[in-house]
Amino acid sequence: MIEAPIDLPCGVILKNRIVKSGLSEALGDLNNNPTNELVSIFKRWSDGGASLLITGNIIVDRWHLEHAGNFVLDGSTDIKKTSELCNAAKSGGSLVLAQLSHAGRQTPELINSEPLSISNLKLDLEGFGQPRMALEKDFLDLVKKFSDSARIAKQCGFDGVEIHAAHGYLLSSSLSPKINNRSDKWGGSFENRARFLQLILKKVRATVGKSFIIAVKLNSSDFQKGGLEISDSVKIAQLIEKENIDFIEVSGGNFEVPKAYQYISLKESTKNREAYFLEYAKSIKAAVSIPIMVTGGFRTKSVMEDALMSSSTDLIGIGRPFIIDPYFPKKLLSGDISELPTIERQFPPSQDIPNGAVLNWFCDQLALQGKTGKGDLNIPLLDGHKRYLKQSDEMTRNLLDHRNNNK
Repeated sequence: MIEAPIDLPCGVILKNRIVKSGLSEALGDLNNNPTNELVSIFKRWSDGGASLLITGNIIVDRWHLEHAGNFVLDGSTDIKKTSELCNAAKSGGSLVLAQLSHAGRQTPELINSEPLSISNLKLDLEGFGQPRMALEKDFLDLVKKFSDSARIAKQCGFDGVEIHAAHGYLLSSSLSPKINNRSDKWGGSFENRARFLQLILKKVRATVGKSFIIAVKLNSSDFQKGGLEISDSVKIAQLIEKENIDFIEVSGGNFEVPKAYQYISLKESTKNREAYFLEYAKSIKAAVSIPIMVTGGFRTKSVMEDALMSSSTDLIGIGRPFIIDPYFPKKLLSGDISELPTIERQFPPSQDIPNGAVLNWFCDQLALQGKTGKGDLNIPLLDGHKRYLKQSDEMTRNLLDHRNNNK
């Protein structure tokens, strides 16, 4: 079934079920516009044969980046360069969505020491500042920022947008009863916690029209005591389905509990486990009539086919294998391969390595892809981890210097 097309509610047809999920590509320039490196990567991904490519975080407010290398869609965006990115992403027959996000309290402290958030609850990690709780006027301003970014995305040639309401970013924080401790109309019941996301979806749909794809990335669970749980996620999915969206991508976790970035080492007893959000997605899919996409862990064709045949999901979201082999979708669809690259299983168990080492190694490979057209799988895990941390620090310093020099 992975080669079967699917009709989305807006009328757009996806040619197969393979979707490149959002990766934090972090290859924007000092003005937070796309670089040639990012354009070239999306060209290769489009040539690879997936039906749909979803960008990593495209930020709606340049003072709330999740990484200095994010690119931004706002009034200062380089329309020509962003259009070039869209053309590259569609050159091989794929469609492309802009994943719109606001980092909220997960904005690094060096970029913004007092980030705007749903509450004043500080992230329990080093390197993040004390957030400022959003006021009524902030909510209205943010709704406009998301809709303006969606309008610019359409102008540049994107086929749609994905509103990022997962992984602990601003909209995810709003949905979480742990982080959203408000007592006004924006907090409390799940209806109140979902109000902000609903308003954004209403405004975005009114701005972009009926035939533009709108998706939502939603946590199945925050995997934190007191956080969002699947029972509320199901109810929220039912609410947002009413806002004329086209599909929901199911994920989970946040910076404090990074479930979406987990991996399975061969040394671990769960080595054969795949699609770790699939069981949660079944509950959401049973409650809504729009398509569901599951991202996280898919590596074999048989598991993908079983997930589709059992109606557990409608779309297969894949991330890291696109970094290792941008052309794997064509190979999978043609039958040349039945299993995707699984280099992460060669790494030691997560408890034996620094936090974030595997994620940073993949980010380093992605940066190499942009610079040279290919990665280097011979780079040791810890070397790639350290290289990426160094690159990120340098990128942040350069961004801050650039902003200070252009005040």
